[in-house]
Amino acid sequence: MVCAAVAVLLALNLFGGGNDTSTGTASPPAAGSVPAARAPDAPAPAAGEAATGGAVGKHLARSRPVRLFIPKIGVDAPFVDLAIGADGRLEPPPANDVNLVGWHAKGASPGEPGTAIIAGHVDTKTSPAVFAGLSVLAKGDGFQVLRADGAKASFRVDSVETFDKADFPSERVYSDTSEAQVRLITCAGAYDRRVKDYTDNLVVFAHLV
Repeated sequence: MVCAAVAVLLALNLFGGGNDTSTGTASPPAAGSVPAARAPDAPAPAAGEAATGGAVGKHLARSRPVRLFIPKIGVDAPFVDLAIGADGRLEPPPANDVNLVGWHAKGASPGEPGTAIIAGHVDTKTSPAVFAGLSVLAKGDGFQVLRADGAKASFRVDSVETFDKADFPSERVYSDTSEAQVRLITCAGAYDRRVKDYTDNLVVFAHLV
């Protein structure tokens, strides 16, 4: 089994789905394996531009993330940049490295105003992966992102929620914000061997503190 997180384009087109470990590339998801919620009509702001035109609350300048630390579940993982593939979907982190997270590099960086997307596998065909314990997190828990500028951005969890991929609230999860927020995303629920994907997505909502 392998799972990649679901995510969205800056233009707010939906992306995500399973991963084909034989090639290491994102596989086009089977019908029904990604959220069907319609994206917002308004165009998303460019990277680093807050949705309301002005930052609200604590925030940092743009800087690429280097490492993710989640002490409660023992995560200490490097980042890889994730790009949008030809099919308009976010390419998942490589499946051959179980301790690797990815971020949507054309979106907000963790700590700057906007919604930063951090995706990770929950497992692979052979073992649990970096976000295997993500469901253990709860409101009030903390995690940190070490950035290329040397700053360590600290985040506090607001909620941990599971959504059926067939009814995924893409606007709520991915819409930009004037605050510095992060979404940690992986798969959850039952594994459907027919479509080679999980039925749900787990999303951790968090903000910069």
